[in-house]
Amino acid sequence: MTAIAITAQRIRGIDRVILAILGLFALIAVVAYDQLWSSVVFTSNAMLSILPFLTASVVIAGAAKATSLDGQIARVFKGHPVKAIVLASAFGATAPFCSCGVIPVVAALLAAGVPLAPVMAFWLSSPLMSPSMFLLMMSVMGPEFTLIKLVAAVGMGLIGGFATHVIVRRGGFSDPLRAMTSCCGSSCGASANTVLAEKPVVMEFWKDADRREAFLSTSRESAWFLFRWMTLAFLVESLMVAYIPAEVIGQSLGGESWWAIPASVLIGMPAYLNGFAAIPTVSAMLDMGMLPGAALGFMLAGGVSSIPAAMGVYALVNRQVFAVYILLGMVGSLVLSYALQPFLLG
Repeated sequence: MTAIAITAQRIRGIDRVILAILGLFALIAVVAYDQLWSSVVFTSNAMLSILPFLTASVVIAGAAKATSLDGQIARVFKGHPVKAIVLASAFGATAPFCSCGVIPVVAALLAAGVPLAPVMAFWLSSPLMSPSMFLLMMSVMGPEFTLIKLVAAVGMGLIGGFATHVIVRRGGFSDPLRAMTSCCGSSCGASANTVLAEKPVVMEFWKDADRREAFLSTSRESAWFLFRWMTLAFLVESLMVAYIPAEVIGQSLGGESWWAIPASVLIGMPAYLNGFAAIPTVSAMLDMGMLPGAALGFMLAGGVSSIPAAMGVYALVNRQVFAVYILLGMVGSLVLSYALQPFLLG
């Protein structure tokens, strides 16, 4: 094996987010050296400012796993369809699942014959909010926007769940699943019995060795995930503040521009990476004059229909369900952004 091939193999082994951070710093050093130290200081100060919230987010994620609070999903999908849709929407907006992490759960639910409507409600609301995201949004964007996004996450689930319920009652989606092998990797091997099993909640998890290990391992994974993505996001924000004039954002996506919300919803799909990385970026755009409803639309549409999330959905369900999922995400984002805009302006 040549030296070039060995080097390429080593580079491929580096975490992609870390590689992006290092690459961006290297690019700044080459193209705009005077900005390098400013970006380092900006990113470091921003990370320090959210450190208490970051720590709390990590602890909550670990505790949810260790106590089995994240394993109570079976209770949500029982009972009358309307009740199940409402509960699934609320649970999805408060459960510690990301857009990819929810895929194996949804696969197991559908394979077990759980109705598509409450599953769709859970699926649409889950990527939009979690306990960790809630705390970080509170620290960066403030309580008003954070609480409204939580309401929007539940609303997205309700819109998607009831729309799907109507379609199913009229004979649609008789067989939503593709012939599956795997979706997001090894974590997708969860069986229906595993996901639907009602696990006992044990709040004093530190008394059990396995639960202590679950807490530590989940906390480590969560800390590493959040550290990487928030660092990258704040680094990007430092460049936005330095090089994007506030009036450009204000004129394009703010004020009385009728296209601000629709454009933000459309941009959210290809531009959005994940909910955590979007927090500093959207906060910066709000400071530059972005319409709050447009910011909400960007985060909603991006969370539901971003390319990484859409790929997981496409791998799991047939084309008809996939198309409706994307359509519901886009329409729901528009409806909720316009509906909640007055509260954001007030």
